[in-house]
Amino acid sequence: MTDRDDFLHWVGTALYAAERSLHDGDAAPRRALWSRQEPVSVLGAWRTAVGRREVGELFAALEASFSDCTAYRFELLVADVVGDLAYTAGLEHVSASVDGRPRTYVLRVTQIYRREDGEWRVAHRHGDTVTGG
Repeated sequence: MTDRDDFLHWVGTALYAAERSLHDGDAAPRRALWSRQEPVSVLGAWRTAVGRREVGELFAALEASFSDCTAYRFELLVADVVGDLAYTAGLEHVSASVDGRPRTYVLRVTQIYRREDGEWRVAHRHGDTVTGG
């Protein structure tokens, strides 16, 4: 297997499971996959966070907001690995409750990853809501 194959396997298993868990109200698996080093950042569909403290606060807020995930699918559009850096861009198709109200939406998501101590970690996430054509 190539580095890219290994990375894509990780995206389709560990990362997928962490994002599904977050949308069901459990941010612990996502926290486990995020970088322990600065810089980290989220330019989110609902909130922006820069630095580990703010990102941690954001994950806690999302964990409290999300529940009852009935569907989660990540549609990978592009990905690559160059040395110890990688990226993905795709669409997240989500059906979950947000603050107790069922919602279905699609987010455009780009993430940047870095390898730390041999493990892939998320260092940056940008997500925005797809609003139409």
